Amino acid sequence: MMLRALSADWLKIRGKGLWFLVFLGPLGIVAMQGLNFGLRFDYLTKEYSDDLWGGLLDNIANYVPVALYLGGTLLCSMIANVEHQTSAWKQLLALPVSRTAVFMAKLLLCLLLVAVSCLLLSAGSVILGLILGFKMDLIPWGDILRIGFMSYLATLPVLILQLWLSLSFRNQTLPVSIGLTLSMGSLFATFLTEFMPLTWPYLAWNAPNPIWFSGAGLLLGMLLIVPSAVHFARKDVA
Repeated sequence: MMLRALSADWLKIRGKGLWFLVFLGPLGIVAMQGLNFGLRFDYLTKEYSDDLWGGLLDNIANYVPVALYLGGTLLCSMIANVEHQTSAWKQLLALPVSRTAVFMAKLLLCLLLVAVSCLLLSAGSVILGLILGFKMDLIPWGDILRIGFMSYLATLPVLILQLWLSLSFRNQTLPVSIGLTLSMGSLFATFLTEFMPLTWPYLAWNAPNPIWFSGAGLLLGMLLIVPSAVHFARKDVA
């Protein structure tokens, strides 16, 4: 049932601008670092002369958490608005598909779109490095994949929370406001305790043991799925 609901949701997002947003985040980060390195090429290549690829990825990684939080918030809101704006909840939930399957399909759609965005970020990072003249045989493929996906796993609790809120409220002011606040707060992750989930996407790249924070995000995200799905299944939706 969930696959049927996912297939229907996949068709509904056509022409809704979600794919534009999926591409905008990673391309924006890569373009910003392209400008950064372009304007300060001599200084930055000297600064990171021991590891040019590592220096580039470190600069890109600084903006990944805020992009994930902000992009995830907007994607969740836009996915929920497909039903809210057309008042289609009653018709959707009258179909022979369980409410839990409907929720899980929308969650899976959101997670897939964010994963595509992370993959584009990794690809864009490689392309930018090659354009800057960095050696292809020195590409750190493990770090290239890690730059987006480790932080992505650490962001799962917030992504699930945002979808939960977006589906629960017809007016998207509250969910979007919370998402904007969290995305701005992630810029100050270095000043916050590591026990706050808000810091985990940053620490998933910068901490000595980043796997712990990606794992914590994955675990907490899985735990949040249960109450969010149960709440959606019991809530009256207009």
